[in-house]
Amino acid sequence: MTTFELSLVQNSPKYRNKPENLHLMWNDIQGCSSQLIVFPELSTTGYFFTKKSELASLSEPAHGMTFRFFKDLAERRKQHYILGFIEEFKGKYYNSIMLVSYGRKDPIIYRKTHLFYKETLCFSPGNTGFVTHKIPSLDCTVGLMICYDWRFPESARTLGLMGSDLIVCPSNLVTNLWGKVMPARAIENKVYFAVTNRVGTETVNDETLVFTGNSTIYSYDGDVLNSAPTTESAIITATITPQLTRDKSFNSINNIVTDRRPSMYKLR
Repeated sequence: MTTFELSLVQNSPKYRNKPENLHLMWNDIQGCSSQLIVFPELSTTGYFFTKKSELASLSEPAHGMTFRFFKDLAERRKQHYILGFIEEFKGKYYNSIMLVSYGRKDPIIYRKTHLFYKETLCFSPGNTGFVTHKIPSLDCTVGLMICYDWRFPESARTLGLMGSDLIVCPSNLVTNLWGKVMPARAIENKVYFAVTNRVGTETVNDETLVFTGNSTIYSYDGDVLNSAPTTESAIITATITPQLTRDKSFNSINNIVTDRRPSMYKLR
């Protein structure tokens, strides 16, 4: 079976300072040899924006400077990266993540489906739908979601049904409720689940957000493989074996995919 190392980078991005954040991200991973490295939501810019006009100078297209920066790293280091950025596309701004792989000329882009709190004042709702991507060198299909998407079980279920072996959730979480839910998402879909949160604070107009850290990698049975502290920057790593997620049976009769009865579910 194929195995690989997954690392989550929990850090504290500098608000509205993309060059410094790219430098921070590079410094964070200099000693990290994992094949797949995941950074938090909006890791290149900071998070707490309340006006669309604030995004123009910080946004970029999918093939912009951030992609070029990480594409160069990916080719030199033979790694894959997932990170959050402000994407500009046809005059709209999206809270997006990109997957950058060595040997692949284009990024994989996911735009956040469920906008949280004051994101609704400046970002457009994501229109990509949920996204998966098979990384051949890892023999792993990775499903992409972002932060508040966790509140909706349909997010993980959709990615599970799309064949994900591993779901990654770059985040800027400000509560601890998600820790009660993520193990269930892993179990009910039999997938590895990785939540990359950030630490630190951001203050805008006398309102302060406190980010809660505790980035965690869950096994497909809901067990914690590794977790980070709540208030400090850290890098955590776990070994992933994608093939172990693919048999959805848990006894000689039952299978969590084929036992589903979609005609009985009211989802609208």
